[in-house]
Amino acid sequence: MLRPNKSRPRWHIAVFLAPALLLYSIVMVFPLLDTLRLSLFSSDGANFVGVSNYQRLFTDSQWWPYFWRALKNTVLFFLLHMLLQNPLGLLLAALLDSKNLRGRSIYRTLLFSPTMLSFVIVGFIWQLILSPTWGIAPAISDFLGIRYRPWLGLESTSLPTVALISIWQFVGIPMLFFMTALLAVPQDILEAARVDGASAWQLFWRVKFPLILPTVGIVSILTFIGNFNAFDLVYTAKGALAGPNFSTDLLGTFFYRTFYGFQLQLGDYAMGTTVAMVIFLIILFGSLLYLLVWQRKVVSYEL
Repeated sequence: MLRPNKSRPRWHIAVFLAPALLLYSIVMVFPLLDTLRLSLFSSDGANFVGVSNYQRLFTDSQWWPYFWRALKNTVLFFLLHMLLQNPLGLLLAALLDSKNLRGRSIYRTLLFSPTMLSFVIVGFIWQLILSPTWGIAPAISDFLGIRYRPWLGLESTSLPTVALISIWQFVGIPMLFFMTALLAVPQDILEAARVDGASAWQLFWRVKFPLILPTVGIVSILTFIGNFNAFDLVYTAKGALAGPNFSTDLLGTFFYRTFYGFQLQLGDYAMGTTVAMVIFLIILFGSLLYLLVWQRKVVSYEL
């Protein structure tokens, strides 16, 4: 009777994984742990204060109103992307999925090209376009008979305007995800639905859309993570003060001013790392909520 051979340790797996794990630890794990360490010490780094910095952030009038305002703006920024960017990306993907559309590759390239632009270029260009002095937006508004308003300069419209600029730049990413998922839908399922008399509308919502629900979840969580890390576009378009009157202030710009300081505000390493850890915990909670709620309930189809 042959005895089963004992499996030998597969050291080659560890050898291949070691460089990637080492690099990831240096770039991600160690800085995260050091950020947690700094948030538990005083501003000069000499005294261990525990969770006192977190208590100050949530109770002190010097920090809490500004953090709460940045959090509300970030949530609104995220909701605008969820309600406009992702449905628009799904619509564009559905239109480009049509085989009867000519020049699909050209449209895909044009729609995705803003994603490859730098934040600095995008912020500067849209500042020029929307400028009441030398921009083309006032001329277009006059031509259409619409009263122009300086959308980037008003507290009530500056944040939605920045969000729309961000949507214009990044709508190609969800479009690309949805297009990839739609291309993977089996043709035999679609043909069977057509034989049963399904219209194009029914074919999309009753056949294609249920099959790409896992991709919808991935796009949603990526949108959540990206928006709660947003900083670059607001910084380039409105500066570190996120004007006017902090109306475009996001958690990213609030962290920047807290950690590095800006103009008359001095940088505070302890409070800056505390804000960074709170942002990390918010993103972690949202990611876990996606994994435990959405991913468990969505039925995964083998495409």
